[in-house]
Amino acid sequence: MGVVGKEPIIDGEFPEKIHVDGSLWTLEDSNNGKYVHVAIEKWKNQWHWWDSAIKGDAKIDTKKINPEPSNLSDLDGETRTTVEKMMFDMRQKQMGKPSSDEMMKQDKLKDFMKAHPEMDFGKCKFN
Repeated sequence: MGVVGKEPIIDGEFPEKIHVDGSLWTLEDSNNGKYVHVAIEKWKNQWHWWDSAIKGDAKIDTKKINPEPSNLSDLDGETRTTVEKMMFDMRQKQMGKPSSDEMMKQDKLKDFMKAHPEMDFGKCKFN
């Protein structure tokens, strides 16, 4: 990645596949000169931390990262919903209870069984 006709600013591959159309980089001015601002949309597993920004670079010790405190109310609606779901699922897992996805599957199965009383589910095993 870089400016046409100049040496690459970033030369290498990302650790995982990204959404090119959802990613953006800009060259911006600051009091200390210019800097590159890179916004990358990961292809999958958005909440997974990469070990490095570029394949082959030094590993990032995520235990040393201290994020700024934030409130759920600071997040946009979609992100807030995702974070709340993750928090709920984590609490459920800690208590040995089903996640929100597992609960939804159980509800759908109950609805299906109720809609089809002619079927015998007595000998079925569900995981």
